[in-house]
Amino acid sequence: MFTGIVAATGKLLSRESYDGDLRIRFEVPPELMTGSKIGDSISISGVCLTMLEPDATGFSADLSVETLDKTSLGNRRPGDSVNLELAMRASDRLGGHMVSGHVDGLARLVSRTADGRSERFLFEADYSLARFIASKGSVCLDGVSLTVNDVDDTRFSICIIPHTLEVTTLGGLVAGETVNLEVDLIARYLDRLNQYGRADESSDLNARQDND
Repeated sequence: MFTGIVAATGKLLSRESYDGDLRIRFEVPPELMTGSKIGDSISISGVCLTMLEPDATGFSADLSVETLDKTSLGNRRPGDSVNLELAMRASDRLGGHMVSGHVDGLARLVSRTADGRSERFLFEADYSLARFIASKGSVCLDGVSLTVNDVDDTRFSICIIPHTLEVTTLGGLVAGETVNLEVDLIARYLDRLNQYGRADESSDLNARQDND
């Protein structure tokens, strides 16, 4: 589990293909590796992956076919930067919101415009994901916990402060690029429960009709 508060950025060093999936290696600040060990969970631009081959300068991670299909990590190349966050501890402050690192899909940056000292980013997502995004709710984009300002059908806007633009990869985004999107965890479960509720009502109705 994560909070969407990026601890550092790292750099992709290499990528190797294995029967359709991928192993990638990252260079990260040494302080992030202090106490880290093989098998630890780490968020890489919003994607929860398992740390492999850790040393003082970085680590490797395996990307499954599912991860390559759902996220943007398969498109990253050596030299590209990524946002990093170690899994939260029970004693940590929850500075962002509850983030699982299980990416739902991609959102595309439509535009970015000045908004005071901040910038307003306009994103677009598929309807299947956009319906979970609410004004003043939370989303996780490339591993960064953000507050939604406005929603218009499949588009939503977010104001990003100078600090976030400086310390994460979001500052380098240009229109047309995609980011990993994780919708609010609670909204996802409420939708699932609602589906079961409708199914139960339909079953009860059919049972009553059969008894009539």
